[in-house]
This record gives sequence, C-alpha cells and structure tokens, in this order.
Amino acid sequence: MGTDTVRTEAAGERRREQRGWYFYDWACSVYSTSVLTVFLGPYLTSVAEEAADADGFVHPLGIPVRAGSFFAYSVSLSVIVAVLVMPLVGAAADRTGRKKPLLAAAAYTGAAATAAMFFLDGDRYLLGGLLLVVANAAQSVAMMLYNSYLPQIAPPEERDAVSSRGWAFGYAAGSLVLVANLVLYTGHESFGLSESAAVRVCLGSAGLWWGAFALIPLRRLRDRRSEQKPTGEPTAPGFRQLAATVRHMRRHPLTLAFLLAYLVYNDGIQTVISQASIYGSEELGLGQSTLIGAVLLVQVLAVAGALGMGRLARTFGAKRTILGSLVAWTVTLAAGYHLPAGAPAWFFVLAAGIGLVLGGSQALSRSLFSHLVPPGKEAEYFSAYEMSDRGMSWLGPLLFGLTYQLTGSYRDAIISLVAFFVIGFVLLARVPVRQAIADAGNPVPERI
Repeated sequence: MGTDTVRTEAAGERRREQRGWYFYDWACSVYSTSVLTVFLGPYLTSVAEEAADADGFVHPLGIPVRAGSFFAYSVSLSVIVAVLVMPLVGAAADRTGRKKPLLAAAAYTGAAATAAMFFLDGDRYLLGGLLLVVANAAQSVAMMLYNSYLPQIAPPEERDAVSSRGWAFGYAAGSLVLVANLVLYTGHESFGLSESAAVRVCLGSAGLWWGAFALIPLRRLRDRRSEQKPTGEPTAPGFRQLAATVRHMRRHPLTLAFLLAYLVYNDGIQTVISQASIYGSEELGLGQSTLIGAVLLVQVLAVAGALGMGRLARTFGAKRTILGSLVAWTVTLAAGYHLPAGAPAWFFVLAAGIGLVLGGSQALSRSLFSHLVPPGKEAEYFSAYEMSDRGMSWLGPLLFGLTYQLTGSYRDAIISLVAFFVIGFVLLARVPVRQAIADAGNPVPERI
C-alpha cells in the first residue's frame, strides 16, 4: 500500500511538471506565430524597402542586399549566433544539472528583444535585423533547454503524447493571440492607430506575452542532478563545443543519422513557415488581413493535426507517420507553386494543408529524437537538434533568398524548398530507429 502511494504521488508530480512544461510552448509560440510567421517578414521588408536605394538595395556594413532578401538573410545570420551559443549552454546545462536558470535567461532575452520591436519604424531596418537575430538566437537556446526536459519528465510510452500536447498548447496560444491581432490590425483606425503602429503593437505585445507566461514553467519545472561525471574542464567555446558534441554523437551513428535527416527536412518546414507570409504578400498580392486569417487557420488546424498525428503514431509508429507527413509537405509546396495571384480562397486551402501536418511532424520528430539521446546528454544533444528548429535553419532561408535574388521570382524560391523534403524523406527512411534507441542505451517502446 505504501509503495502504491509513493507511485501515485510520483505520477502526480510528473503530471504537474508536464503541465508546467506545456506552458512554455504556450508562452513562446506567440513569437513564432505572430512575429516570425505573420508580421515581421512583410513589415521588416517594407522598412528595408523604405531605406533602399533607387535599385532596391540596402547596404548593411557596405554589402549590397536586395531589400526583399534582407529578412531571409537575417534569419540565416541568427543561426550563426545560435551555433556559437547553444552547444556551450547545452553542455553547461548537462554538466551542472541547472537548466532552469539558463532557460530563464534565454527566455527573457528573447522576450525583451521581441518587446523592443515596438520601436521598429521608419527606415530602421538594421534595428529590426538586430532584434530578429537576438530574439531568434535566444528562442533557439531556450527551446533547446525546454526540449531537453522531455526525456526527464515523460517515460518512453508517454513521449509522443506529451510532445504532441506541448505543440497543441503552443498552437492554441498562437490562435488566441492571432484573433486579437486580427481585431487590432483590421480595426486599427477605430483604436486610433496607424497601420504601422498596429503592427508594432502586435510585435511588442508578443514579447510581453512570452515573458509573462514563461513564469509558469519556470515555477513548475525542476532541476535534476547531473548524471555526467565532473571532468574539471571548462565548457569549450562555440564551435569547439559543437565539435566535441558531434564527436560524442559519432559513438551513436544511428542517432546522428536521424539528426541529419531531421536537420534537412525541418530546414524545409521552418523556411516555409518563416517565408510563407512574404510569398503571400509579394508574389500572390494578398493583403495583411488575408495572411493573418490564413495563419490563424493553420494554428487552429495544427492543434488537431498535432493531436491526430500523435494518435496515428500509436498505430503506425512515429517514423512512418513522419514519413507520411513529408510526402504531404512535398505535395503542399507543389500546389503552392501553382497558386494563382489574388485568389485568397486557394491560399486558405493551402494553409489548411499546412496546418494538418505541421504540428504533428514537429511533435513526433521531437519525441522520436528524445528516445535516441543517451542518458545525461539531453541538453547537449538537443542543442544540435535545435539548430534547425523554430526558424533557426539557415540553409533554407539562404536558398530561398538566393533563388529570389537570382530569379526575381518568389515562385521559384518556394518550389526550391521541395529538395529538403525529398532528401529528408530518403535519409529518414534509411534509419533503423529501434536499433538506434537500443544503441543509445534506452528502453525500446513496443511501437516506434
């Protein structure tokens, strides 16, 4: 009886911590949705165009950059900062076991940079680029730490469900705030605001939301004693620590093979998310209200998609479900390439397709990777994982920006991203995940 009571209390404590963990997605997903996906791309592009010369170029640090590519290049630059910082923070978190203070520092750095976007106006495109790089890098570090809690707060049989619920919480928050954004943006005159001021309020308020709701997971999550033996060596800086992490991962080549597949296909997913609003506004000629409505549809359907694909994984396994989602992404991009300009109804159909596969493909990838991480290396391994998550990818935005710069066509830019899903599918299909889990020293779930 006493043992049953202890188990019940332990399960209750685990559920409480899981619920707190969900709320970090609730806090930060508003940044990913309202800022990165909807408002900042078109707005920062317009600010850059305001500062551009007669040929349509801006010149940060004397480098000629087409104004339409500045946002994509800024996203790419953010991953360089993230690559320098994430492995260092991840190794420190695993070595000390003190993830929560590091999570707090990263979260509030990102929230502050996002709130400061309220001051982005006129031709201050350099300020916008700087805040974007800081916010994205901080988001990447925070998400790495947040994701690394998953194998610690959920046993193997709960991972898919817990990960899917986290994503669902995030998309629910994104939907709620987008409704408020839509009301404010479409009715900005009745609120006594210009269109530009309304956008800046939406940007800045996302930072306030992020900071306020981050308090919940920071109260409920707990630090755990490190399972690593102290080495007496300081954490190596930047790329040296990343190289050390990769060297350790070479002892687990199947984990590394999955990570490579994930980095490829998720690069495509994140680029679609971050560049879709520019494609809709610049290539298809759609208004901001249409774009907000489409992203809202994505958020609403992504809640159902994340939970639905989590259930599919129980029947078919996470790997097969992810492979199916990559086929759906490829079909979606091909359809997007042929969308007629000025036809919002077809853009909404495309948004519905994205929403149904978006949350599930991300949630199941996170839970599947958590099975492949050796115990005691959670944050360090998730630092490598996170380099391609939540808009932190650099190759996709770079390819998108270069394709547009060379061709002047956003259609060519969007269809170029198909390569990421095709290559990612092939790489993932070749990974024997059951063997990879066993090789990492973790129990193998009955269905994976």
